[in-house]
Amino acid sequence: MKLHNAMWPGLVGKGDEEGQEPPISLERMLDLTAAAEVDGQKYDGIDYFLFLPHTNPEASDDELKEIADLIQGKGFDIGSLVAPVWPGTVGDSAMGTEEQRGKFLEAVKMACRIAKVFNDHGARKRGVIRIDSAEFGVEKWREDTAANTSTIVSTFKEAAKIAADHGERLAAEGEICWAGMHSWKDMLDVLEGVGMPEALGFQADLAHTYLYTLGYNAPEHALVQEGYSEEEFWPAYEKMTDALRPWTIDFHVAQNDGEVHGAGSHDKTGKHCPADDPNGKLDITRCAGYWLKGAADRGIEHICWDGCMFPNATLENPDTWNTILKAMIDVRDAHGQN
Repeated sequence: MKLHNAMWPGLVGKGDEEGQEPPISLERMLDLTAAAEVDGQKYDGIDYFLFLPHTNPEASDDELKEIADLIQGKGFDIGSLVAPVWPGTVGDSAMGTEEQRGKFLEAVKMACRIAKVFNDHGARKRGVIRIDSAEFGVEKWREDTAANTSTIVSTFKEAAKIAADHGERLAAEGEICWAGMHSWKDMLDVLEGVGMPEALGFQADLAHTYLYTLGYNAPEHALVQEGYSEEEFWPAYEKMTDALRPWTIDFHVAQNDGEVHGAGSHDKTGKHCPADDPNGKLDITRCAGYWLKGAADRGIEHICWDGCMFPNATLENPDTWNTILKAMIDVRDAHGQN
């Protein structure tokens, strides 16, 4: 099982608005990743966000090949890609009007096209294309839950057909801020509604799915309450992972302190913490085992770290990446193939 680092912590929540930190360039993120080493082990690859300033999704084939050369030149393969499905990028809400849903599907097409360039180049050897509903917050969804879930399912079905035609698989990332994906049960309803496991599955992130157990944004689906005991937590965690694991085709190692967090337009979502955060709620290695049972049978060939919305000072600190790499090695040694 290969170990990847994500490039999007250099982008997500960053910007030039008041209170925001500037983005970190792709090359700098690659250099920070390349510098990490634990007992002779380094990162094998990177997972990659297909939007500015790291990538112009309309870049020419030659420009994309130059990016692939840059990434390979730092010693990395390319793994999972993040399609620019959100309003303000290429896409728009999967729950929206016909025009909005058309933009969403256009973003998936763009991602598939870039994936093919990277695949043909030889830089990309594994991984999926990540999406979510791109409908921020659950208030609008709650106005008509059945109809809105049905619209998301319909959009995802179209997106899955596009991906399948390109030889790709989509993974919907379960995160409490995205409508129709904001609880483990609602996420399962969407996955089962699409019913195309060969083309659309689930991406489990340890930080985000931890909040599923607490029922943030969906108290009716909470599996534990604040102040839970260990004896209460593990059966609840197993219930959630048993439901979503059969759909899980991409996996993020992460840590969470039980808080929600946001920056810029990306608000109220699971707070990623450093792997050794003293307030971290997760036994990373043990939690990962619930998701990675039978991982190879579902086509999972790599795991990725997600440190979304880390402060730039944290990202610039070499200790951050070595600590993360050590956590990932522990997960692989316990649950993956060496």
